[in-house]
Amino acid sequence: MKFIDIHTHNNTNSDSVLSIINSYPTSINFSLPFSIGIHPWYIKEETINEEVLFIKEKLLLKECYAIGECGLDKLSDVDYAIQLAVFRKHIKLSEAHKKPLIVHCVKSFQDILRLKKELRPIRKWIIHGFHKNEQIASDLIKNGCFLSFGKSLITSTKLQEVFFKTPLNKIFLETDDSLIDIATIYQKASILKNITINELKINIHQNFNNIFIT
Repeated sequence: MKFIDIHTHNNTNSDSVLSIINSYPTSINFSLPFSIGIHPWYIKEETINEEVLFIKEKLLLKECYAIGECGLDKLSDVDYAIQLAVFRKHIKLSEAHKKPLIVHCVKSFQDILRLKKELRPIRKWIIHGFHKNEQIASDLIKNGCFLSFGKSLITSTKLQEVFFKTPLNKIFLETDDSLIDIATIYQKASILKNITINELKINIHQNFNNIFIT
């Protein structure tokens, strides 16, 4: 059974790893499992419509697993109102094409939850690189979100406590842009959950099948 790396900027696909490669409208290679979206750091108002059309085209490929990463970031230089408008476009694409959303969120969790409640999407949202507190985790889970944990799980004791309390049926693991091996993250996660790596793999495969196989 393969390790699943739900969000990565590196091609780590192999006989033992299924990785979903984060892609942009400027990416070239779409022959491997990928997600695609406009990151809130890189939104350019003059090219939004063109990039959305490009994303729509790539969503038709069988290698496309998800939309994103996309989302909201209050530390980005991009006007927040524009970020919100672009994120709404991604949500509509997610619903129309029946693909989950990989969400980037920095200091914007209240807006993420507000949109979730307002729009009531059917498709699942995965909050990637989650490293916030238990209350935020609980609020997101109550509103149907999944949490993906990455390299911070190795070093942050506070995040380890949050992870321990997060239900197995609501988690994914990822490498994001780090060079750490996904197996290392699984190893740490299995220790924190007091289960074997194989048991953890089974749970994450179940989550994956529930979201991605429709």
